[in-house]
Amino acid sequence: MVVTVMGASGLIGSRVVDNLTSAGHRVVAAARGTGADVITGTGLAEALAGAEVLVDVTNSPSFEDRAVLDFFTTATTNLAAAARLAGTRHYVALSIVGADGLPDSGYLRAKVVQERIIVESGLPYTIVRATQFQEFAEAIVAGMTADGEVRVPDALIQPIAAADVAALVAGIATAPACNAVVNIGGPDKISFAELARVVLDRQRVRTPVVVDPAAEYFGTPLDRTSLVTGTDAVLGSARFS
Repeated sequence: MVVTVMGASGLIGSRVVDNLTSAGHRVVAAARGTGADVITGTGLAEALAGAEVLVDVTNSPSFEDRAVLDFFTTATTNLAAAARLAGTRHYVALSIVGADGLPDSGYLRAKVVQERIIVESGLPYTIVRATQFQEFAEAIVAGMTADGEVRVPDALIQPIAAADVAALVAGIATAPACNAVVNIGGPDKISFAELARVVLDRQRVRTPVVVDPAAEYFGTPLDRTSLVTGTDAVLGSARFS
């Protein structure tokens, strides 16, 4: 199978390329650095020539609300158009669990727009919604640290390892398109307080952890289960603990 991975130089994309290559597939590892620019459209036709599957793991260089919306709108429109011209039979995109339930987040609003463009493109597709990556745990805790304490929401999080994300995305890419959303997550649902304590223990830091129902997640209020999967999810194997 010929698969083009767009965003192949990133945390997930590089691992998806490795997984697909190890499984014997012909992989085109595409990124701006290889001449495939999702914003201008330059090089997309060449990157997708002969590709049966497109794996889109691109990400915005800016998380500012307007910039991230512009990125995903333009990039996904250009990729879908190029995939149609190339005769690509499966568009696989990586998104985020709960994206459509957290409209206060500009980043998640942009991911919902990305999903909608793919669904309305007419291409066979699978949207893979993942929970937060284990590799970002320290950044999450740092973002909730102020005035000598970590103030966390009274909510659950389900960290998944990047290696598990990549393996699951690669497996989905080589299966038939399901024209639906597939949710993936880590094997355990834990509280933000537990996440913070694990991170702080690893760092050998004794910062107090305070559960605050009003605390937000990067500026977004959460319900208890906003960021975790339901019972139909596919789970990774690497435990955060």
